[in-house]
Amino acid sequence: MSMVDVSGKDVVFRKARARACVELPRELLARVSAGELTGPKGPVFQTAVLAGTLAAKETSRLIPYCHPLAVERCEIRIIPGEETVTIESEVAAHSRTGVEMEALVAVAAAALTVYDMCKGQADRIVVREIELLEKTKTSG
Repeated sequence: MSMVDVSGKDVVFRKARARACVELPRELLARVSAGELTGPKGPVFQTAVLAGTLAAKETSRLIPYCHPLAVERCEIRIIPGEETVTIESEVAAHSRTGVEMEALVAVAAAALTVYDMCKGQADRIVVREIELLEKTKTSG
């Protein structure tokens, strides 16, 4: 087992987008969306964005053999629906390797933060559909 050798690859601009969904009871999601559920950790959605951003920057510490890279941009959007919160990330960097793991780890951490901060308010919360939406690289 070893890290993939990327030393022969060129540094190019890379971008990845990912998504995760968290199912919450309708009443709870309405309270969270309205900013009515704020605990000692802070507002749920703002804390989730912070957690996702930090996770993207620390991906190589969480995923074995994942290359450390300098994340140049990490945007996380929280999109509340009636019973589902959709969390989307977009991560970009100039790198020899892709940033898809950073984008995926960002939405996973943000979703788990929503779960953690809401678990005392509901019997059933489901994190689902963690998926890569897009990855691109542009040379030059």
